Amino acid sequence: MRYTFNLKTMLLVASVAMPLLFGNLIAQDAAPAPEAAPAAEADAPAYASYDEFKAGPEYIGFLANNLWIMIAAALVFLMHLGFATVESGLCQKKNTTNILFKNVFIVCIGGLGYMFYGFNAMYPGWEMGVSKDFFALGKPIANGFDEAGLVANMTTAYATGPMTYWTDFFYQAMFAATAATIVSGAVAERVKLSSFMIYSTILVTFFYPITGSWKWGYGWLNTAGFHDFAGSSLVHAFGGFAALAAVIVLGPRTGKYTKDGLKPILPHNMPLSTIGVMLLFLGWFGFNGGSVLSADPQSVSRVFVTTAMAGFAGGIGAMLTSWIVLKKPDLSMTLNGMLAGLVGITAGADDIAPYGSVAVGAIAGLIVVFSVLFFDKIKIDDPVGAISVHGVCGIFGTLAPAIFGTKSFGVQLMGTLSVSAFAFVASFLLFFILKLTIGVRVSKEEESEGLDVAEHGAPAYYP
Repeated sequence: MRYTFNLKTMLLVASVAMPLLFGNLIAQDAAPAPEAAPAAEADAPAYASYDEFKAGPEYIGFLANNLWIMIAAALVFLMHLGFATVESGLCQKKNTTNILFKNVFIVCIGGLGYMFYGFNAMYPGWEMGVSKDFFALGKPIANGFDEAGLVANMTTAYATGPMTYWTDFFYQAMFAATAATIVSGAVAERVKLSSFMIYSTILVTFFYPITGSWKWGYGWLNTAGFHDFAGSSLVHAFGGFAALAAVIVLGPRTGKYTKDGLKPILPHNMPLSTIGVMLLFLGWFGFNGGSVLSADPQSVSRVFVTTAMAGFAGGIGAMLTSWIVLKKPDLSMTLNGMLAGLVGITAGADDIAPYGSVAVGAIAGLIVVFSVLFFDKIKIDDPVGAISVHGVCGIFGTLAPAIFGTKSFGVQLMGTLSVSAFAFVASFLLFFILKLTIGVRVSKEEESEGLDVAEHGAPAYYP
């Protein structure tokens, strides 16, 4: 299939997005963005024990905050089921078991790696404002339930923080595994399982916490004023550009690009992919809503609205754009458009006004269609569109708080390019070393047979 881009097409697509864009620019006098979490009271009382704290007046608020963040962590965990079903549905059925296996492995190793090293590398100090600038060595988390000494970001008082140490760790651990999951879809159907398992372990345990600490661990990007509320760059662009590097080293699937042009490799189960996107959408309420780091009603409800509207607008934007460009309404593009809208709003869900979130989502939906077609044109084979959804739209989403919100464009651009470049270079070097040593690609015979049988000895579906 060949795609034609002309002035008429561009004008038609622009007509979809421009009303949303300019409508939001007029509406930018909305209420100021809320704080990420309620500020601690300077004179908050300290408590000698947890039992004493439970009898105090601050306990109810602490209970509500902690409960909401635990629920949000569970919703982020659910996103891994969404990733597994999206990826497997968009690929050939002969590789279903392999894709599901990789996703199960990633969430397991992501949590354990974060426990033994990543959490303390990403958050090197417990006191607010501690900065290690560029890099901090990790170590295992605490091994005990001494709540008096293990309450994250609370100094010495329970009342000055929103959650327990354990809730903080678990919530962040669910984020960590997402970065490697993004890569899983991009390298699907031809990557060697053992090599990918080594790669994803190193990526999520050692590389992801480095860039995460630059902002969320009070490193140099935080000092510079960089804003990434829930991870358009720190999670999504990181995963997207790590995926781009891996795909370049790995190469395309056999038969995808021929001398006669692009030969589409069709997905095997669109209902499964649709279920996966809806699961991801549901999980995103925990991903963004939990990043408020409290149960503050105004802040959480605002983030829910901007998140949902961006996802909806992304779906419509990609639906109309793909319909115009491809001459048929394309479900896979529409699904990726919803995800692109969600990725796009993630950095500024707390800072962008509701109608601004519609514009962000619609533009992300437009971008993802052209990005997918562009990567196919230059023979970068990404079976699920992960590079476009998470990488390209992750960069746009990080710039969105400057375009539609209150942040500095220069600082946002510097931050997203720094994170993306680090992810690309680190991933490229790691994958290239694996290619030179143990290899990263299955044989042509195994690829033709399908990785379910070649790698696992059994298909996902039986007659």
